[in-house]
Amino acid sequence: MIKILTLNTGSTSTKIGFFHDDYCIFKETIHHRDNNFINPANIGEQADFRARDVLDLLKGEGYSLDMEAIAVRGGLLRPLASGVYTVDELMVQDLSDCRYGFHASNLGAIMAFPMAKKYGIPIYTVDPVTVDEFDEMARYSGLEGVSRLSMSHALNMKAVARRTAAKMGKEYDKLNFVVVHLGSGISVSAHRQGRMIDVNNANNEGPFSVERCGTLPALALINICYNSGHSEKEMIKLVNSQGGLYSYLGTKDFRKAEKRAAAGETKAVNVIKALTYQVAKETGAMAAVLKGDVDRIILTGGMANSKILIGKITERVSFIAPIAVVPGEEELEALAAGVLRVFRREEKVKDYIDIGQKPTFVGKHSNED
Repeated sequence: MIKILTLNTGSTSTKIGFFHDDYCIFKETIHHRDNNFINPANIGEQADFRARDVLDLLKGEGYSLDMEAIAVRGGLLRPLASGVYTVDELMVQDLSDCRYGFHASNLGAIMAFPMAKKYGIPIYTVDPVTVDEFDEMARYSGLEGVSRLSMSHALNMKAVARRTAAKMGKEYDKLNFVVVHLGSGISVSAHRQGRMIDVNNANNEGPFSVERCGTLPALALINICYNSGHSEKEMIKLVNSQGGLYSYLGTKDFRKAEKRAAAGETKAVNVIKALTYQVAKETGAMAAVLKGDVDRIILTGGMANSKILIGKITERVSFIAPIAVVPGEEELEALAAGVLRVFRREEKVKDYIDIGQKPTFVGKHSNED
């Protein structure tokens, strides 16, 4: 039996899962008391007290660190191939220095690495958000010096793609999928024979979501930047956490928006229709990336629990390929599954070696989820 501790850090919380092989025997979310919003200045301090909270919880539940592996959600790293990576000193240093950007997910490796080292436990990360398997044509943005960035909900999307392939009785690397992650940000990706060859960066491209603007008319956005009086930080906040559904309806809770639509509020009805329209349009674009050779369209993420949302998207895209719905964000399960592939010798673990590989983007990643 392989015992695995999985950790997924958010801005003020840490999700914990304890697995015996494929079975989750314990799952909990710690809402940290000392929950000042993290930033690069206090990332080490946050990692320390979060680690203490995790250890206290495990002790209180009667679990020790007698385990075979720890797996953490990957933070903002240099562009990487998909896979399972050993967390080492270089990775932890890059995350601590926020070399490629700042995000709460940076904390996972930082907080867990010292405890793993102390107890002699291997520590891994699986399919971090900076998984980059782009085809070369996908990198062109339309402006010299600005490359499109592969940044997405790779962990969940890769996991549901593998699961869907298994249900079809086939290997992931023998199939083509369009995978749509419907969360606080919406990622729509093209998977060709095991590689995610294109995906919108949910922070600044693609469909609008509950709080993000997605793709905006460039000239109109430039006009706001120069004439609204907003600072750079305010503009980033506007685009990444005050846009989308929230900008139209004043809520980030999709369930509340659905209730308003069901009660007959015309604006709510139209905004939901527009969201599904944009998701469907991006799905069609990714189908074109795959030249129409699509085995399944997979709809996943928290909002995939909405029958209304799934129904409206399906109406528009079911002509492309059969639809598979895998609701939720089972990232803890995906972390454990990645580690098990390594232990079962189904996949080779990769090393985070910063040699001969340069970032394919200009500047740093955004700090949004």
